[in-house]
Amino acid sequence: MLIPTKSAPLATIVRDANWLPHRYDPDHDAVHFLPVSRAMHRAATFITDEHLPPGLDPTILRRTEAMGSVPAAAPLHFVFHSAFCCSTMLARAFDRPGWAMGLKEPVILNDIIGWRRRGGRGPDMASVLDDALTLLARPFGTGEAVIVKPSNAVHGLAAAMLALRPDSRAVLLYAPLRTYLASVAKKGMDGRLWVRVLLLGLIDDKLIDLGFTPRDYLGLSDLQVAAVGWLAQHMLFLAMIERFGAGRVRTLDSETLTTRPADTMRALSKLFRLPLSDAALQAIVAGPAFTRHSKLDAAFDMSARAQEDRAAQAMHADEIEKVAQWTEAVARTFKVPMGSPATLDTR
Repeated sequence: MLIPTKSAPLATIVRDANWLPHRYDPDHDAVHFLPVSRAMHRAATFITDEHLPPGLDPTILRRTEAMGSVPAAAPLHFVFHSAFCCSTMLARAFDRPGWAMGLKEPVILNDIIGWRRRGGRGPDMASVLDDALTLLARPFGTGEAVIVKPSNAVHGLAAAMLALRPDSRAVLLYAPLRTYLASVAKKGMDGRLWVRVLLLGLIDDKLIDLGFTPRDYLGLSDLQVAAVGWLAQHMLFLAMIERFGAGRVRTLDSETLTTRPADTMRALSKLFRLPLSDAALQAIVAGPAFTRHSKLDAAFDMSARAQEDRAAQAMHADEIEKVAQWTEAVARTFKVPMGSPATLDTR
């Protein structure tokens, strides 16, 4: 064993969801567990090293050892997203003891997609992904489901996750194109660099089929690059709906989520088959997920967000409109419908 720890025996670590399966090491076929309490999950924007408390010591277990003690999995569902669409807010909304727990961008899934992109050899990758999902699905409390919001860097594994978990369902959350472009633009250089990193991952995962050559990408503006990434993710979402059907996969736009949170949470509880009383629903909508900024931990209501979005769109209106029209032309050329089928029923 690679192990352990003075704080807890192997079986305790593997059976307790408060030990987060944080990293996967393919060279040793090992999982790094960190002690991350529910309170730490709530405080962290994402469950990444940058946002978790410093000084957490990992306990390292061989994957086969860990899986020998794993408890029965909770119901597991997914929030896949295009970025800049309130996905963190939605994941936080599923943190309700006795009902569900939301996991915000677990790094172990990023490790697996990174391993695949490097042409990883060693253990069977499907088996590793299956085991990672089992570890993430350990319940935090009796009767709770687990809702995983992967980073959108992991989209190359999204279809495999649903194939490995036939009882799981997913919502495909996205920001409308112009809203997405405004979000990128208002973040300045950080946003414009981020969309290029996203593009590289989409290329590595072979998720773009829009006729561009590597040389073509060099000639695109930052917002055109953002739009290509948005369209590629849109195409992936369409393919997932076609493959898995509207009974398992539904789309949701960020404007519906922010303007109709109660209707949205009620509809998602039905999609994920999670009973939700009216009182619990009202408590969720009135809670911190919908009243405090997901990343700044400051008071922030939906009207403030809408005003911020309008200001960004106005400031960059000329560039956004030109890029949006260009994107729509690309979509027409490749016969990609811009609308979203299988929309979540929030009536």
